[in-house]
Amino acid sequence: MKLDDLDRDILRALSADASQSASHLGRKLKLSQPATWRRIKRLQDAGILAGRRLVLDAEKLGFGVTVFLGVKLATKGRVSLEDFERAVSAIPEIQTVEHVLGLYDYRLRVVARDLADFERVLRRRIMTLPGVGDVEANVLLSEERRPGPI
Repeated sequence: MKLDDLDRDILRALSADASQSASHLGRKLKLSQPATWRRIKRLQDAGILAGRRLVLDAEKLGFGVTVFLGVKLATKGRVSLEDFERAVSAIPEIQTVEHVLGLYDYRLRVVARDLADFERVLRRRIMTLPGVGDVEANVLLSEERRPGPI
């Protein structure tokens, strides 16, 4: 699908605030509500606009520590990948699981109430997962969210 400037403006606006209605967005972009809605629908049908997400503030919910873990599996193979992915998905403190290429096999984003809570999650839940070998932790100090290229 070829995107024009209005499509890109719609995507930028929705990236900043996905709760905007088509009529509100149309007023900002000087489009009618039906024209804006049709463009949004076309972007959805093409799979470019693949959903809208609610972003929760983990710190305000009591999760003051975010840690990125690099996990290298001790054993390779289809069975160990599937077993690891299934088991890691059951841990609520893990927000994202990314299968990556490089030094580690997986990159996990883990939230915890504090460092002691993170240590508990690491020792009792993550290190006991099937196939876990080496693990490297990086504690998040600050984060700037950027919308990415459109």
